[in-house]
Amino acid sequence: MRELVEVIESPDSVPADVAALGVPESFRAAVLHKEEAGMFEGMELRDRRPADSLHIQEVPTPTPGPGEVLVAVMASAVNYNTVWSALFSPVPTFAALERYARLGGLAARHDQPYHVIGSDLAGVVLKCGPGVRRWGTGDRVVAHCVSVELEHAEGHGDPMLDPEQRIWGYETNYGGLAQLALVKSTQLLPKAEHLTWEEAASPGLVNSTAYRQLVTQNGAGMKQGDNVLVWGAVGGLGSYATQLALAGGANPICVVSSPEKAALAREMGAELIIDRKEEGYRFWRDPHTQDPKEWRRFGARIRELTGGEDVDIVFEHPGRETFGASVYVTRKGGTIVTCASTAGYTHEYDNRYLWMSLKRIVGSHCANYREAWQANRLIAKGRIHPTLSRTYALDEVAQAVQSIHRNEHHGKVGVRCLAPAEGLGVTAPEFRALHESAINRFRTPRPETAAPVLSEVAA
Repeated sequence: MRELVEVIESPDSVPADVAALGVPESFRAAVLHKEEAGMFEGMELRDRRPADSLHIQEVPTPTPGPGEVLVAVMASAVNYNTVWSALFSPVPTFAALERYARLGGLAARHDQPYHVIGSDLAGVVLKCGPGVRRWGTGDRVVAHCVSVELEHAEGHGDPMLDPEQRIWGYETNYGGLAQLALVKSTQLLPKAEHLTWEEAASPGLVNSTAYRQLVTQNGAGMKQGDNVLVWGAVGGLGSYATQLALAGGANPICVVSSPEKAALAREMGAELIIDRKEEGYRFWRDPHTQDPKEWRRFGARIRELTGGEDVDIVFEHPGRETFGASVYVTRKGGTIVTCASTAGYTHEYDNRYLWMSLKRIVGSHCANYREAWQANRLIAKGRIHPTLSRTYALDEVAQAVQSIHRNEHHGKVGVRCLAPAEGLGVTAPEFRALHESAINRFRTPRPETAAPVLSEVAA
């Protein structure tokens, strides 16, 4: 792996140099073990520890089949599905791998006693399987996390409706938290040249998810002037929703949970901000009873900020904790667009406020390839920026996952896989200089105050 990294990072290397190295027989990866899938049974989610379930180990390298690509992963990132995987919640991921394997053929390889997790990457194409024409060895890429088969008619209008649509690294094996990853060629996107490996790896899943959820007609169809309520507005998903709202001429009303997060929202350009903890909103009186008085107080606060207007769109992803309030505060004819449900999957709301006011609830899940390409294009053009706050080494992946499980993070949390240090991978330094402050906005600590990163050599 050391020689591979040296070739990738050499300014004089060409694709033939990468191809000449060949493919390693095995690689290090963050994995779950099938035999441990029941280890947390009977334990509350808050008490489960990713450090108990996540392992770093060598796994055999799969051979890319027709339409598949093996990528040398320089960096990856942690998403909520990584947390769910590590906690074996709501169900262990191995059931999904077994179902996929029953398709036969190449899919059978995904049913292993281990699961290589992770749904983001930035890296270099190492080997292409038969039939791959658009991409070649040495290409610098990021990965879209949606895997589709497209053998059913339903998937050819919107590939997200393909009955065999899966999230790579969550419902498939050989994900991105590893030195090598296996993807389909229809998951690859060009890496933004002005970003480091860890920065480029961080937007993928969340940026494309927010793009579909807010911008396209598959989601809310946001337009200029819309008032958009964004829960968790500086979190991994919400930070991209906030940027997309601002870039699209909408007015984000950003819900955050601390003065520090409020300051980050302002740095992104948001002006309308609600600190839910400081203002003491509690939408549930007890675990079984919501409090409509708090919905009304919340709605009044929104009108105070907007000059008397309700929100056109609610960008929903917490789920159970906030959904009743979201339905209530949406304007007549407005849209609640929902994904993820990080605070609970069982949503409860008063249907009178939905049906009598002609509101819509739209379910949204990740993005199709075209939507992901468009979202990635905004990254490459410097219109949307990474919200990377901190980067861990691959050996520290459990700590990275724990930080999100405990909501100790903001923005995205990155993981260096083959990259021996932070700050590598930039091939357009002049363009980067134009956006440096925005790129580093979420970093903890900021690069100008950070301790120097000691050089490491990939094993």
